[in-house]
Amino acid sequence: MPDFKRKPLRVFGLGVAAAALLAASPLHAADDKLVIVTSFPSDLTDVFKTAFMKENPSIAVEVVNKSTSSGVKYLIETAQNNQSDIFWASAPDAFEVLKGENLLGSYSREVEGIPSDLNGYPINDPGGQYLGFALSGYGFMWNTRYMDAYELPAPKEWDDLEKPIYHGHVGLSSPSRSGTTHLTIETILQGEGWEEGWKTLKAISGNAKTITERSFGVPDGVNSGSFGIGIVIDFFGFSSKASGFPVEFHYPSVTALVPANIGVVANAPNEGPAQKFIDFLLSEKGQALLFDPKIMRLPVNENAYGEAPEGLPNPFDGSIETKVNFDSDVSKQRYNVVNSLFDVMITYRLDDLRNATAAVQTAETALAEAGSNADASKLIEEARALLYALPVSAEEASDPDFNAIFTVKRKKADTQVEGRQAEIEQKWDAMVVENYRKATELAQKAKSLL
Repeated sequence: MPDFKRKPLRVFGLGVAAAALLAASPLHAADDKLVIVTSFPSDLTDVFKTAFMKENPSIAVEVVNKSTSSGVKYLIETAQNNQSDIFWASAPDAFEVLKGENLLGSYSREVEGIPSDLNGYPINDPGGQYLGFALSGYGFMWNTRYMDAYELPAPKEWDDLEKPIYHGHVGLSSPSRSGTTHLTIETILQGEGWEEGWKTLKAISGNAKTITERSFGVPDGVNSGSFGIGIVIDFFGFSSKASGFPVEFHYPSVTALVPANIGVVANAPNEGPAQKFIDFLLSEKGQALLFDPKIMRLPVNENAYGEAPEGLPNPFDGSIETKVNFDSDVSKQRYNVVNSLFDVMITYRLDDLRNATAAVQTAETALAEAGSNADASKLIEEARALLYALPVSAEEASDPDFNAIFTVKRKKADTQVEGRQAEIEQKWDAMVVENYRKATELAQKAKSLL
């Protein structure tokens, strides 16, 4: 991770005095409105919207809810006639994309209580174009009643979720559908390496009951007992527990703490209210709202932790062990490839992956019970290799030209994809289907030898 240092933040747009004069002018209607584009659910945004409007009754706040990738696309497409003031989301790489497109302004104030970095990762963009407002880590939550009913042990590390005992009990979302899931996937890839990380992801996904439509579907599934364990960003687990659901959350050792962010959109029509909203969000009063049971996120303002509810960890006291120094540049460089790979190998071939995984697990169990069998062992090893084979190397995935090919994010398996992207994904899919078929066949053959 580069050694980032905080740089002085420059005033964006109008000078302070000029902005104040315009705000006071009856001809300047900008101070009456604020438009926020966000991927966060209403459980979070409503709390801040209500509190902010109570302190600023003349400002009407409009929240435009979009997924992270859809929000980025929306701001790019509407840049020539921008009507948005703030972009508010978790993924730092999404903000890096907007920054690269010159679609972010800047925030001009220093806020007491917010350090420059956490474990070497800058809390604010060193260029001052977006700011961290909360910290997020990645792990898994589970329903304690469900686990007791199925006699499942609580997992501690990612590779625990690869075990046969968890088959059919895991839920996760796709990184192409959720910015927070993308951060989780990328954290595993950075923490374990490209090949080992994908091996872990495919092994866990082979135990999955479902790939949910949105990231919110994972905690909902755990809360309701539709499945026992969900791969989630930490606040899903904390908020569910605070809301009374019988759940627990755990950080595995391969995790990271990364800021969730907010930024003023370039050429914001209501820049004054946008700056006021960020002032409020980063203040101790605003940060304390993160402790609402429906939210339960970790503030970036150290001064806010005096009011933290019992059980919520403080990332500034070293109580959360993190082995991954998340690199947002690496994540940005291969963002589209990771999304497409996950969907081709996992999301839209989940049944094939799950069946192949079950066949291998059954053969391994039979081998353990039967004792040594060299022929069966070899077949199982070959089946595992096919399950985890990748069509793309880490170097190729990070190639900017290759990454730029994957512009369409498929919401469904039959979403129309054309051109070079379609050609590559079809090639990947053919490889994956054949590998999963062959792995199943080899595993079944191995079991027949025992």
